[in-house]
Amino acid sequence: MKKAFLLSLALMLPAMGAHAAERWTPQKAKAWYAQQKWLVGGNYIPSTAINQLEMWQADTFDAPRIEQEFTWAQGMGLTTMRVFLHDLLWQQDAPGFKRRIGQFLTIAARHGIKPVFVLFDSCWDPHPKLGPQHPPIPGVHNSGWVQGPGADAMADPKQTPRLEAYVKDIVGNFANDDRILAWDVWNEPDNFAGQYPDDTKAKIAHVTELLPKVFDWARSANPSQPLTSGVWHDANWNKLDGLNPIEKTQLTQSDVISFHDYNWPERFAERVKELQVYGRPLLCTEYMARGNGSTIDTVLPLGKKLDVAMINWGFVDGRTQTRLPWDSWQKPYTQTPPTIWFHEILHTDGTPYRAREVAIIKALSAAPRGQVPDLALMP
Repeated sequence: MKKAFLLSLALMLPAMGAHAAERWTPQKAKAWYAQQKWLVGGNYIPSTAINQLEMWQADTFDAPRIEQEFTWAQGMGLTTMRVFLHDLLWQQDAPGFKRRIGQFLTIAARHGIKPVFVLFDSCWDPHPKLGPQHPPIPGVHNSGWVQGPGADAMADPKQTPRLEAYVKDIVGNFANDDRILAWDVWNEPDNFAGQYPDDTKAKIAHVTELLPKVFDWARSANPSQPLTSGVWHDANWNKLDGLNPIEKTQLTQSDVISFHDYNWPERFAERVKELQVYGRPLLCTEYMARGNGSTIDTVLPLGKKLDVAMINWGFVDGRTQTRLPWDSWQKPYTQTPPTIWFHEILHTDGTPYRAREVAIIKALSAAPRGQVPDLALMP
């Protein structure tokens, strides 16, 4: 059945080649990874945007601010950024959206940064709306972030062709663009946003059905960049039999394996060991929650030693307010700030939250692959 499907797809899309829908082999994935610099960066949104829509819509796309913040990133030795797209942006104005993606890539390349683009996301508000976005809720972490596709789109089978067209057009348009590092097809696909009462658990069934299709849609464009979707639950990732269907899809369809971990370094090391059984490059696409034990001081050097790509949550403090912890949804920090920042590295003016963190990033980025300098000797 699978061979017949691949053959029919190849006949329909001859320009994409006979192997358009095949997952990369471990050998191809390792060869790709060996060609990269050590990958270190952040989950990026300009400080002037509250969410993906505000980042990319024509009226609020802030190219000068992105230029400034990527100048800071380059000075720190960052080599990648993970950046979220949205299907509604494509529906609203596909040509304009792709032009702004191109403009973004030009800025990123100028500063030596190769982004990972995220196509879909199951976190936070399940009802995204185009146009002006609401202001941040005072004292609350990531109070304006939106899911994509939204709940209504996922529940409506008639919208599936639109989602397919979005994936194929975006990936296909940039399939051979060497300024892009990778495609993260779906962020935390089985995340249930309990802060939003109408984020129903029916979403899990919809995602279970859609996620394999999204991998197929993206792969049909025959991108030169790898595909991935990161596991994030507290489970034993080295045993497929014990995982849910979404996690199994993530681990068996990703060209390179990605994961999220916001725990102490001991737990991070265990997670890496669990995923090494798959024999593919590892990308930690979310880490660093200082109050949770995941820090630049402890986890980032371990990632460098283990040759894992490391992408922390956040970069410059701004409208997402992710310097505030997750529990700010239950107890907003409106009277006093938290004891320590949860995420983010820089203040809005570019000064570091902690100068030593920036020094560590610089030292690790400059060191040879897999080697960790003696950070104890740093001031």
